[in-house]
Amino acid sequence: MLLAATGKPLIQHTYEAACRAERPATVVVATDHPAIVSAVQAFGGRVVMTSPGCASGADRVAEVAREMPDYDIVVNVQGDEPEIDPAAIDLAAELLDRDPSAPVATLSAPIRDADRLADPANVKVVCDHAGRALYFSRSPIPFARDTPTPLVHTEPAVYHQHLGLYAYRREFLLRLAELPPSPLEQIEKLEQLRLLQAGEPIAVGSVPYATPGIDTADDYSAFVRRVSRRQAA
Repeated sequence: MLLAATGKPLIQHTYEAACRAERPATVVVATDHPAIVSAVQAFGGRVVMTSPGCASGADRVAEVAREMPDYDIVVNVQGDEPEIDPAAIDLAAELLDRDPSAPVATLSAPIRDADRLADPANVKVVCDHAGRALYFSRSPIPFARDTPTPLVHTEPAVYHQHLGLYAYRREFLLRLAELPPSPLEQIEKLEQLRLLQAGEPIAVGSVPYATPGIDTADDYSAFVRRVSRRQAA
């Protein structure tokens, strides 16, 4: 979060991208690290210090939402998404307007590469006709039984990558921590399966492509190169 080879810390890039979304009334960084608090304050951002005991990002966001009763919808954007499309944030919130009975919304993007499909780090999602999640998995789903190669070039797309951006209704977010871990969640190590196994619907919207997150040193180096090219253009 504090790497600053572009002239700005990584968290500032993500914060500024989120600020370009049209629907949010405010943007807040939630962190348990004093150095990140200092960095956000230095660039004039809004930041809240949370408990280091938060078990997940959703728990950390819920801790902040508990002190913000005036907001009905909270969107959780991970801090390592400096190139997130602001329109994706708007879409996640809009999905809850479209589907009033869904307490959670998230996003997906088509998978057009066999290697990405096979990579367990890229979580896959399948949905029903109403755009609600049926299942999330690290395995390629659906399984194409009668084809020798994955259907990655089919139109419309057969495979969809889950993007780790969530919009929550505040009241649901505050009781999310009360849901016990589910067997499917523990097997796949995917927290969203806790919601599905508890019978909670998840609305899923589609965006054209997945923006790259920063998970490794190589990811960050590639991001710095992209920023340099944009600055030079």
